[in-house]
Amino acid sequence: MYRLNSRDFLNFKFNGSSKDKIKVNDFLKERGLSSRLIRRSVKSGNIYLNSRLNKKNKFLKKGDIISLRFEDEEPNGAVEHKDLDIVYEDEDLVIVNKEPFMVTHTAKDDADGTLLNYLLGYFKDQGLKRKVRFVNRLDRDTSGLVVAAKNSFAQDKISSDFKDGVEKKYISIVEGILDEKEGIIDGPIATSEDGIRREVNYVIGKKSLTSYKVLGEYEGMSLVLLTLHTGRTHQIRVHMAHLGHPVLGDGLYGSKSDLINRQALHSYSLKFKLPRTNKDLEVFAKLPEDFSFFPEVY
Repeated sequence: MYRLNSRDFLNFKFNGSSKDKIKVNDFLKERGLSSRLIRRSVKSGNIYLNSRLNKKNKFLKKGDIISLRFEDEEPNGAVEHKDLDIVYEDEDLVIVNKEPFMVTHTAKDDADGTLLNYLLGYFKDQGLKRKVRFVNRLDRDTSGLVVAAKNSFAQDKISSDFKDGVEKKYISIVEGILDEKEGIIDGPIATSEDGIRREVNYVIGKKSLTSYKVLGEYEGMSLVLLTLHTGRTHQIRVHMAHLGHPVLGDGLYGSKSDLINRQALHSYSLKFKLPRTNKDLEVFAKLPEDFSFFPEVY
């Protein structure tokens, strides 16, 4: 019998009655667990009913406690240590304010110096033997909020929500003074002929929506709050360039800048539902130091 702590177990209480005629596995699916995770957990003996191993897919009775155990895992990369700006953490996830010029992760198993490596080090310091499972990622040069799940349940649940149930806001410094201080950019995005850049293309592009609001202006630049309503690659950079106001320092869609040596783009806030409780969570990431030349920031 296990002690069903919240870090190693996901616990649910069945408040119905035997008349409801629902089995353990079907109940877990109703609570947001994927069929794949349920099958894998059944096979590995990680589903418990009232603190005892659930060997059969039994019908539930009122007051039953159904638990999914998260197994210890080997790290999915090299373990390294670096101080991280942890914005939020609970038993299912950790949210980091990623500094610019840090790669989130790569496909190479032997990569080092990435956020994945540093989170593995953070997990080790916490005594947590888990893989790092990223729910979102940012370009190397983009700073701001990155969400990592501590277990496969949280990864599946939040990743599903990220498709259309997450409010994502960015702050950017862009070139020029916008005539319209607030608006919506409705410009379908497609891959350009070079296969690298994206572009607004009203013939073959996929629907892409970005709303914006100017927060401040300074010496021919604008500080803009942007909300993503779709999630296309380089969406903000493409849309602002399409308006004629490329992100400052963006050498791909605009031009480099003497004021900042990257694109001035920061993932500022996220709002989504927590996987375990379904309660709303809204988090914010303080702006990076290399935005400080713009006086409205500080």
